Amino acid sequence: MITKSDGSLKAMSPLEALTSGKSSSANAGASEPIVTITPAALEELVKLRDEEPEADTLGLRLAIASAPGEDFRYDLSFDEYLTAAFTDEVRTHEGLKVIVPGADLELLRGATLDYNDNQGLVIRNPNRPAAPTVEGLTSDDELSAEIEAMITGEVNPALAAHGGFATLIKVDGSAAHVSMGGGCQGCAVSALTLRDGIEAAILANVPEITEVVDTTDHGAGENPFYS
Repeated sequence: MITKSDGSLKAMSPLEALTSGKSSSANAGASEPIVTITPAALEELVKLRDEEPEADTLGLRLAIASAPGEDFRYDLSFDEYLTAAFTDEVRTHEGLKVIVPGADLELLRGATLDYNDNQGLVIRNPNRPAAPTVEGLTSDDELSAEIEAMITGEVNPALAAHGGFATLIKVDGSAAHVSMGGGCQGCAVSALTLRDGIEAAILANVPEITEVVDTTDHGAGENPFYS
């Protein structure tokens, strides 16, 4: 079995996982780990897995449970790794199989799964949620790029202090559709932030825009910065 110094194997399909105990040409070519699992988290996960029936057939499935534009929520469960879809990615961390759905691969790449006694299992993810889509609108234009650059460079650094961020969803004519996420989603003063902060900045710097539309699903915010 070919392992790396961090204990992880290259990418494996479910069929490759079945034969991973044997030497195979399929094991040629290394692949970087998707998620880093700290020793503390690995110890806790193995302990939890071993309490399950038929533990030796189970792997940890790590998936994104939130919708696009929402702050990340995660689904961690034990599943039979040999039944994973061929679009899933499978890694082995010191004997623990970890299954990442193909659709969530880029959203989880580079994340770290850790454990401590106070918080339990914790995921630190450097990625941002994908922007929600708005039917019938387009964003592949110079005007959208200008607004996105302004939000990235001026608006989000200020919102980051509150654990939030803003995302340009699309531009429809002279209206910019903006969604707020993280600590801003469900925040009691987010409407004020949008009107006096984001909207004012966009209208002042992008004369082609005359309206800013809030597309945030504020009812979905689970951890607002303000209450």
